[in-house]
Amino acid sequence: MEHQQAFRAAVAGKRHANNISTRVSLVVRQPLIAAVVVLAAISMSMSSSRAQSGPFAGMAGSWHGGGTVSLDDGSTERIRCHAHYNVAGSTMNMTLTCASEAYKFQLSAEVVAEGSAVSGNWSETSRNIGGSLRGRGGGGNFQVVASSAGFNTDISLTTRGNKQSVSMRADSVFRGANISLSR
Repeated sequence: MEHQQAFRAAVAGKRHANNISTRVSLVVRQPLIAAVVVLAAISMSMSSSRAQSGPFAGMAGSWHGGGTVSLDDGSTERIRCHAHYNVAGSTMNMTLTCASEAYKFQLSAEVVAEGSAVSGNWSETSRNIGGSLRGRGGGGNFQVVASSAGFNTDISLTTRGNKQSVSMRADSVFRGANISLSR
């Protein structure tokens, strides 16, 4: 009987010791887990602030809105537009699709910024044309010229917070567009 009591006491002591080591282990793990979570959050915020600190900062994502398009016959039509920007540091891929009842254009571009110089390639898929982009900009303001054989368009793009304006002036059937977008 004494032997059973001694065994029970020993087992109870081990359980007590196991409970203490479990508690100590949890006390050590909780701050460690919290530290890992905090470091992950800081790392994610630093990487997103780095992505937002380049020449195309604040442009990433989808934008919607509308405006007007002017044609060479003097007519003006209201258009609805959707833009999407993929930004990675000093590079940006963008698409801009605008349409009215009688007119549509789909502009795509791949742009690289080096300092304040901006260059890249563009294409307009509904008319199967494309060419080069050259210009200047940064900090949400860009002025570029989109060129191809027989076609030049001056493009001005301004981004402020969740608002963006795009103005295009061309020397073709498409005379220009004024577009206001928001997120």
